[in-house]
Amino acid sequence: MHKAGIKMLLLAATYLACCVYAQASEQVITVGASLSSEKMEFEFKQAVNALNRRHLKSRILFNSTTILMDSNPIRSALDICDKLLAQHVYTVVASHPNSTDHSPISVSYTCGYYNIPVVGISARDSAFSDVNVHKMFLRTVPPFAHQADVWLELLVNLTWHKVIFVYSADEEGRSVLSRFQTLAEEHNIRIEPSVKYAPGEKNYTSVLAPILKHTSRVILLSASTEDAEVIYRDADVLGMTGEGWAWIVSEQAFDAYNIPVGFLGVHLVNGTNEVNHIKDAVQVIGHAFWSLLDTENISNPPTECKDIDSWTDGEKVYNELIKTQLNGETGQVSFNSEGDRLNPMYDIMNINGNRRSMSVGLYGHQEKVLGLRMMGRNITWPGNTQEKPKGEKISRNLTIVTLKEKPFVEVLPMPKDGVCRPVAPAVHAFLCKNASQDNCCMGYCMDMLARIAEKVKFNFTIHLSKDGLFGSFEKHNGSDKKYWNGMMGELMTKEADLIVAPLTINPERANDIDFTKPFKYQGLNILVRKTQKDSSLASFLQSFQDTLWILVGLSVHVVALVLYLLDRFSPFGRFKLAKSDDTEEDALNLSSAMWFSWGVLLNSGIGEGTPRSFSARVLGMVWAGFAMIIVASYTANLAAFLVLDRPEALISGIDDPRLRNPNKKFKYATVKGSATEMYFKRQVELSTMYRNMDKQKKYYTAEDAIEDIRIGELQAFIWDSPRLEYEAASDCDLTTAGDLFGRSGLGIGLPKNSPWTHEVSMAVLDMHESGFMEQLDNRWILVDSKSSCPESNSAPATLGLTNMAGVFMMVAGGIVAGVLLIFIEIAYKRHRGLKEKELELARNAADRWRGNIEKRRTLRQTLQKQREEQMRTNSISKQPASNTSLPMAPNANTAVASAPSLDSNNTNTITPSYRRLSLLEATTKSDCLPPPPPSDYRPPGYVPARSGRTVTWHNPSHNPDNVV
Repeated sequence: MHKAGIKMLLLAATYLACCVYAQASEQVITVGASLSSEKMEFEFKQAVNALNRRHLKSRILFNSTTILMDSNPIRSALDICDKLLAQHVYTVVASHPNSTDHSPISVSYTCGYYNIPVVGISARDSAFSDVNVHKMFLRTVPPFAHQADVWLELLVNLTWHKVIFVYSADEEGRSVLSRFQTLAEEHNIRIEPSVKYAPGEKNYTSVLAPILKHTSRVILLSASTEDAEVIYRDADVLGMTGEGWAWIVSEQAFDAYNIPVGFLGVHLVNGTNEVNHIKDAVQVIGHAFWSLLDTENISNPPTECKDIDSWTDGEKVYNELIKTQLNGETGQVSFNSEGDRLNPMYDIMNINGNRRSMSVGLYGHQEKVLGLRMMGRNITWPGNTQEKPKGEKISRNLTIVTLKEKPFVEVLPMPKDGVCRPVAPAVHAFLCKNASQDNCCMGYCMDMLARIAEKVKFNFTIHLSKDGLFGSFEKHNGSDKKYWNGMMGELMTKEADLIVAPLTINPERANDIDFTKPFKYQGLNILVRKTQKDSSLASFLQSFQDTLWILVGLSVHVVALVLYLLDRFSPFGRFKLAKSDDTEEDALNLSSAMWFSWGVLLNSGIGEGTPRSFSARVLGMVWAGFAMIIVASYTANLAAFLVLDRPEALISGIDDPRLRNPNKKFKYATVKGSATEMYFKRQVELSTMYRNMDKQKKYYTAEDAIEDIRIGELQAFIWDSPRLEYEAASDCDLTTAGDLFGRSGLGIGLPKNSPWTHEVSMAVLDMHESGFMEQLDNRWILVDSKSSCPESNSAPATLGLTNMAGVFMMVAGGIVAGVLLIFIEIAYKRHRGLKEKELELARNAADRWRGNIEKRRTLRQTLQKQREEQMRTNSISKQPASNTSLPMAPNANTAVASAPSLDSNNTNTITPSYRRLSLLEATTKSDCLPPPPPSDYRPPGYVPARSGRTVTWHNPSHNPDNVV
């Protein structure tokens, strides 16, 4: 037993020696704490021990020392000096006194003097954010002033942009107001009035009553619980807690026992859980020292309050604490430069109809998402209603401003009976005043306004813009200050509640007014007058260039000449078949070759001779192929030319060189002070065009510019595409050029933060989804019932008289030429006919004479035979008598008797039979002359008879054998 006891003592001594050696090699960091209760002291020590267990291999050992917070600040400061600083504390965790709301201000002052960092776990006073006073203070809870962040997110989520801020006239109230004002400027939320009250009063009716005169119905309240109870009582008496009102209150004010139904408030998650904040504070301290001591060493802190010098390394420790970030028991723990907790979690609380508080949302950093998340829309509002207040006291009788802009707004004179009636395609027509004159307004926007008013449930009156302008922000009338004119100016000066017109949404306007969702998307386009191509009489010849026409005409005659030469000099060119009746007149002559060449080219058939030789026929086939290609090319090119030969725009679009670098004769413009002008002014690459337009004539309405386009005073007008498309559809002489550019939307304008913006926007979206906007487009923008244009731009081109006038003129010229030639031919034929008649008469006379001569010749031959016979007879008669018995020739006496009649002058002279009469002798005889015509003789009619290529005149009554 004795030996065993000695062994145990040796082991204990060895363990103590190891511990002493280990402690000698480690740096001990003592963390002090001033806490509210002994339970919190126990939790603090457990958190420090857990910190050591988490990093066993670390050379840093954390030690803890605690005191209880005293409600007396002086005693609390003394305890810090005597009990905490004496333990060499490197940092202090501070809570608030038990069962009190006193802040640990004495701890912050005392430790701050010696540069010892203090980590607050419950102090939410905004005063601790002042680094000049509390330079070494940081906290794991956010100050009350940070509730303004949550309020702002709620206002944005609920689309309220005008509020009334009620705050206490103390440092806490001023801090909340200051932070909210800074944040509100970034989100265009305006504080209509800020109402300050003195805390601790028994009645606040006089403070709350002026609120009733303002239009805003959203109240932000920063007050303590005691003051909030009095404010709720007085506000209820004034009727400010009922339907139509909205209240968002601070955490302290939300704890009032008499908080009305429907109020909203915020509540810090784990804000009162001191245990969790102690754990997070210890974790922050541990991470800071581990990080700091890995890189450098720090000196020891002061040990008593008698020391005059502060801790030189205290600021290093404080800066390392500020930089620390971790996920702790209360969420993500991080700090800003003032030492305030960042990204805390807040519950959005609501008092329901049972007067119980319930969470309706969450704000803070959760799962890497920072922001507001509303859990459903089951919020109860003041007056125990589920309908969200509009946030403003608004009248449902709205004033609408518009201007004349077809087809969106058309202004017609008021009928004599004073009742506005819609004119098709309009569905609605409303009274609209122009100064003292009453008019009727209808159109795209008026039909849309009627549907919006029906959905949103408001009444309205309409008036036209005083100066007829959309609105531009510039200096006017020599003033040095810029301001909006036109409809924008009237909206800014609250002369109108809405702008219902084709108002383009652009950054300049959106900076000063609100726009609904676009009711129509559009762009900019260019309106020009159509340039009709002048079709000349020779337009059908434009398919080929002049050079090609000359070459084709020359080729016809060259080919004809070559065909003639080939056929003439070819040995087979005049070859005839043995039994062919063809004569050499059928061979190809130069005239036939010419007609052949033209006939092949014009595909008119071959009516003349064709080549006979093989060489000429080969050339003819090649010429036929050439003619086929030429004719087909001409036909195709003519069709293409006619398709493209349509009225065209003068320019190709916004990038046309005539717009970028115009000459003096080319003028283009837009409406002065319009969104289109702002677009050109805003775009750097279009600045040259803006300067050119600024030098030209100023147009203040689209109607004036469009009229100048019609009469040719203006070459191009740049404006919104719907209006230009409408004008182009209504006037056939106008057209749009190029593609759309500068795309934007048309919206309804409202004052900044108007309570109607959301509802009107939702109505516009609903009309888009239901197809109502498409109906308006078809009725007003895309309508072409007024258009009398014969064709649209997408229709194929058709032939007209202007295109083919030259062809008709060519036919007419051919007719005239034919008529002239027929007269020439008739005159020539008459002249030729007289000669033919004379020749025919001569020919007939010659034929008669020739017939008589033939008969006389026959007679002479007969007489000669008779004489020979007579002589033969006479010779026989001189022979022996036997010869006398021969018979005499018949008619011998007649012949002999008639023989002397051959010569009446010399009856005794007998012409010998062996001599032939001369022509003179024959023609001198009376029997050789034709007999005289009878008394009833008439010249025969001559009938032309065609024989082959020769025309003769034939007398059917003439018989050359009829000789008298």
